[in-house]
Amino acid sequence: MLFAAGFGTRMGALTKTRPKPLIDVSGKPLIDHALEIVRAYGPETIVANLHYLPDQIAAHLAGSDVVFSREAPDILETGGGLRAALPLLGPQPVFTMNTDAIWRGPNPLALLAEHWQPSQMDALLLCIPRSQALGHTGKGDFILDDAGRVTRGAGLIYSGVQIIKTDALEEIPERQFSLNLLWDRMLADNRLFAVPYPGRWCDVGQLESIALAERLLDGADV
Repeated sequence: MLFAAGFGTRMGALTKTRPKPLIDVSGKPLIDHALEIVRAYGPETIVANLHYLPDQIAAHLAGSDVVFSREAPDILETGGGLRAALPLLGPQPVFTMNTDAIWRGPNPLALLAEHWQPSQMDALLLCIPRSQALGHTGKGDFILDDAGRVTRGAGLIYSGVQIIKTDALEEIPERQFSLNLLWDRMLADNRLFAVPYPGRWCDVGQLESIALAERLLDGADV
């Protein structure tokens, strides 16, 4: 599941007339960078949710293996968006991936799959040590214990990539909601886990991050 529905307001004028997933980084739209990673791993189904300027993304990906979950009239946020896409994704655990990051290092989906233990985990998050993150100004999201379980707190940064079981989404009454609601339930049951990413990651969430991402792709020591 590729999250591609957002407004990208922190990108300023760049997203006035085009959606953030189509912003170029090193001559290629952000969503194409994400799809390179996804296709290298090779899931059976790739779904992208659409809301803001959806026809542009649909046209860009026309004829590809990506299917679309259109959110209208309102954007549904990450939790509502994932739930709305379940008829396309199926009932099994799924990867979810933001489309506004650049990676240098091992394939993030393959790394998660290697560590996924469904008997113990309801979700496995891929997180970034702060020293390896570019373009991100927050204090971090999760603290990791020796068993790989997480609690909330300043520490590792959530990368926007995870494996997650989706059955409990049906228990949430809101139509528009963040996946944080589902994570809170998993935290209460001690079933939310994370793995640190050993490479570099750039959050392309604002205009200034594009240059950082391009330097990362060029192999610069940033």
